[in-house]
Amino acid sequence: MSAPGAAPLPPLKGAQLAITAIALALGTFMQVLDTTIANVSLPTIAGNLGASTDQSTWVITSFAVSNGVAVPLTGWLMQRYGVVRVFVLAVLAFTLASFLCGIAWSLSALIVFRILQGAVSGPMIPGSQALLISIFPSDKRATALGIWSITTLVAPIIGPILGGYISDNIHWSWIFLINVPVGLITAFFCWTNLAGRETPTRRLPIDRVGLALLVIWVGGLQIMLDTGKDADWFSSPAIVIEALVAAVAFAAWLIWELTEKFPVVDLSLFKHRNFALGTIAFCLGYAVFFANVLLLPLWLQTNVGYTATWAGLVAAPSGAVAVLLTPIAARFMSRVDARILATISFLAFAVSYFMRANYTGDAGFWDFVWPLAVQGIAMSTFFVAMLTISLDGIAPERIPSASGISNFTRITAGGFAASITTTMWDRREALHQSRLADTSSAYSPSMQQALDHLHHLGFTDPQAYAVLARSLATQAYTMASDDLFWISGWLSIAMIAVVWLARRSVSGGGAPVAAD
Repeated sequence: MSAPGAAPLPPLKGAQLAITAIALALGTFMQVLDTTIANVSLPTIAGNLGASTDQSTWVITSFAVSNGVAVPLTGWLMQRYGVVRVFVLAVLAFTLASFLCGIAWSLSALIVFRILQGAVSGPMIPGSQALLISIFPSDKRATALGIWSITTLVAPIIGPILGGYISDNIHWSWIFLINVPVGLITAFFCWTNLAGRETPTRRLPIDRVGLALLVIWVGGLQIMLDTGKDADWFSSPAIVIEALVAAVAFAAWLIWELTEKFPVVDLSLFKHRNFALGTIAFCLGYAVFFANVLLLPLWLQTNVGYTATWAGLVAAPSGAVAVLLTPIAARFMSRVDARILATISFLAFAVSYFMRANYTGDAGFWDFVWPLAVQGIAMSTFFVAMLTISLDGIAPERIPSASGISNFTRITAGGFAASITTTMWDRREALHQSRLADTSSAYSPSMQQALDHLHHLGFTDPQAYAVLARSLATQAYTMASDDLFWISGWLSIAMIAVVWLARRSVSGGGAPVAAD
């Protein structure tokens, strides 16, 4: 990381290396943490800001989509202004956006600040990885990647637990405010120790039209997906307009990117079979995973009676198993066909989803934990296997662009999937509740027995009927959740077929990407 023609800068040593490595790891940790920390806090945030739980999911999807749109710009920014400068400024901007999220006075304000937070965080993960590699000796790069990888796997474990504890015991705003001291410390030590190691910069053209069209069609589609269920979809003129804007902008973007000399997203990469098939499987697999990461804690808190803390504890084993198995899986990465590892991953995902599809109203804590432990098996190989397949056969100089596209499509697909899943969840609940109501007459023996029991407990007629209605709704949401888990399982099975349409690929032993 030196100026052209200059001797390469030596790696850092001793305390300076340790402090800088920790600071870079904290930057990655902070960004990945914020992709999961808010998941278990949505009901609390909604209640505090006077919004519905459905509307609070925008807090997740807005961050995911803006982060995805920002990813294609990362390479241009780092070449134009330098990796160190861009990384430190991204950390400071992320810290400011986190502070604004913490003081948000309404759901609308919080969503705006989450969009900002996602947009400025694009360079943080690739920047931290590149800088970690540069400060270690060449024979210790595996150590650098190991630090980076473990950080990206530990953060999703701690996120739900920390988010749940803060929401239950302090105030939800602190899930964002805790980033402020961490961000300032990270920026200070990284700039202090790395400012003299800036990478070469050069003037590059930027595809402003392509970027603008990308923002319009992705933003328009996400707004349509987030607001459609409350506006009765295409019976609303606003939804129709949003759909048309997204469709027209997408068509224009496709045409522009295919003809632009320096496109913001190089679509010509999709001519490579492995890249096209790998990206499809990666996006859909991650979309299903991300949607379920959002759905389960939401259901546990709104219908099963779990606190945010306990919902976070349910999610923790998934990441813990991934951390334990990733070093073992890494030993096979350079020798085993990535399609085999991807198959193992998708099978583990499918088993996890199918295990959840049998939930009933009396499911206990361990019934929720075991499927997520199985999901951890899938996570230990999923990201590396899919990237290996996607990047196989891509020329070295095009790998940064290909990796950027892969991350952009993955992250935005996750945001879209979260909105689609919550809409399907509500619709399936309404269907099941209607069917349950049809078979639950007030004059049936079982209903009369339940009413008598409630009367015996001191409930009045209105109170007893309210309790029964709530019970029916809870059962309907359980059945709706089971439906979505079944669909998720079969989609995971379908992705195995897509993977095996690709050519054989073997990893060079790289580190897994962050599951953000």
